[in-house]
Amino acid sequence: MPDRSGLAFGFNLGVASAVAMAVLVPFTLLALLVKVAFEPLHWLDKSVAGQMHDYAVTNQDLTRFVAVWTDVLGPWPWRVAVLGMAAWAALRGARRLAIWAIATITVGGLTGGLLKIITDRARPAFPDPVALAPGESFPSGHALTATLGAGVIVLMLLPVLPRRLRIPVWAVAAFLALSVAWTRVALGVHWVSDALGGVLLGVGVIAATTIGFERWRRESGRRPAEPYIEGVEPEAAEEMSHR
Repeated sequence: MPDRSGLAFGFNLGVASAVAMAVLVPFTLLALLVKVAFEPLHWLDKSVAGQMHDYAVTNQDLTRFVAVWTDVLGPWPWRVAVLGMAAWAALRGARRLAIWAIATITVGGLTGGLLKIITDRARPAFPDPVALAPGESFPSGHALTATLGAGVIVLMLLPVLPRRLRIPVWAVAAFLALSVAWTRVALGVHWVSDALGGVLLGVGVIAATTIGFERWRRESGRRPAEPYIEGVEPEAAEEMSHR
């Protein structure tokens, strides 16, 4: 008789690995195109940035709202939210889940910072900017951290969420991450490829750390899981719900 749990684990791990590759390969290609200043990408970035800036200048009320939105959902609020979730999980006994959450957002942030140094890309510049931001441009730290934060929090909560809420919660997480990415382009502090790169890198890091966690679960004798449906650690549901 075939080992069904082994087959299920292999299938789930294969799917997770495929997701990671499907995201990290395009991100790597995008990063290379940014580094070599690929002309078609540069033209697209400049075209979008110019149109978005013109709209922002002539729609001040919307621009003020976008500035508030990008600050409220900026990197530090997401980091604090993940740390808070990790502390809550650890206090309820789900310490491995808490470590995964902190490791994921930390690794993602450090990777993004390193890539900014490597690519050394200048931000958009306008004679009449509606917003300013320091540092290098690629990838967008706001887009990266929003993607990491939203994804990590959802994957921590999935074990205790009713099945009917799982798709809506993922939809909300995607909206928050993409909306933050959009605000960075709308405010003229990032190119559109910076925002896209931040989102892709965030998804890739989450996929990679989730694969690593699932490998550990399997080696520890736990049943194969479907993390994007059940959460990173399904067995933490009882600890998180009843303590």
